[in-house]
Formats: sequence, C-alpha cells, structure tokens
Amino acid sequence: MTGRLKAKDRKAQIVGEMLKLADEIGPDRLSTTDVASAVGLSQPAIFRHFPTKSDLWLAVAEDIALRLTTAWDSAETDAASADTRLKALVAAQLKALSETPAIPAILFSRELQVDNAALREVFRGLLAQFQTRLVAAIREQQKTGLIRGDVTAEDVAILLTSLVQGVAIRWALGARNFSAVKEGVRLFDVQMSLLERQSED
Repeated sequence: MTGRLKAKDRKAQIVGEMLKLADEIGPDRLSTTDVASAVGLSQPAIFRHFPTKSDLWLAVAEDIALRLTTAWDSAETDAASADTRLKALVAAQLKALSETPAIPAILFSRELQVDNAALREVFRGLLAQFQTRLVAAIREQQKTGLIRGDVTAEDVAILLTSLVQGVAIRWALGARNFSAVKEGVRLFDVQMSLLERQSED
C-alpha cells in the first residue's frame, strides 16, 4: 500500500527502492519500469519526480553521499583521540558500505563509468573527501610519532582506501559471508603495524 505521499517523501521512497533494486538485480539491468513496479507507480509517475533516468541516478548518488558523510562525521566526533580517529573512519566507511550494499556495484557499473558523468563526478568527489579526512587523521598520528614519517600521508591514505575497496569487493563477491567491518579493521591493524614508527636502538 503506497497511499499518497508528499513529493519529498515519494522521492525518498523511489531512491530507496532504486538502491535496493541496484543491489538485487544490478545497476546496469535496472530500469525505471522496475522502480515503478516496486513503488506501485506508473513509469510516467516516476518521471514526474525525476525527469530523466540520469536525474534519478544523481538523486541516488546524493543519497549515498549523505549516508557516507554522515557516517564520517559521526566517526570523527565519536573518536576519543587522534590515534583512534583513523581506524574509526575506516570502520565507518565499511559499515556504511555493508549497510548499503548497492554502493560497490554502482561504483563499478557502466552507468557510473560510461553513461553518467554527473554520477561519476559525485563519487569522485566523495572519494576525494574521504581521502582528505584520512590524510588529516594520518598527519595527526605522524605528529605524535604513531606512524612513520618517511611515507607521505597521501600514500597511506591511498593504501587505506584501497584496503577498504578490496574488502568491499571481496565481501560483495563472496556471498557476504563475513563481516566487512571486522575484516577491514583486522587488515587495518595489519597495515598500520607495518607503518608504525620503528624504535631506534
């Protein structure tokens, strides 16, 4: 039962179904007909809210951006100290990805990579934002001597971003039969042990 919803609520419902279906059937196979059927509307009704499919995908990207930035903000706020902030950001990213499992599929979809430049730019911007936050947290740890200083903060951020992406891909391809957050944090600890400043004898 869909009932009559305010335009804002209807748009949120459509975007939510888009994310659900992108996970279930894949973003490249997803049509507006599928979305219309899922929310109990006609296809023209979908286009009254989103004039084009690209507009709908952009709304999905903006929803994902809000989910991720909210998760990052919470992680940074809740982190008790500089030395916990970096791990908190990585864990928050993996938790957000596991809670919205369509994200990895969208990241590697034709829709993102070929057909929709606006969608691609949103995700590029998100990646840049995440890496900027990582770099800031890494520099804090370098100042306190927790991370060796002969590796740039930018390179460490790339390593950690790659770790997150790798865990997300394994999780998505592996029937999601393990905790992405626990595995990511475990590998984070391994990675950081290799980057710890070595004591001088």
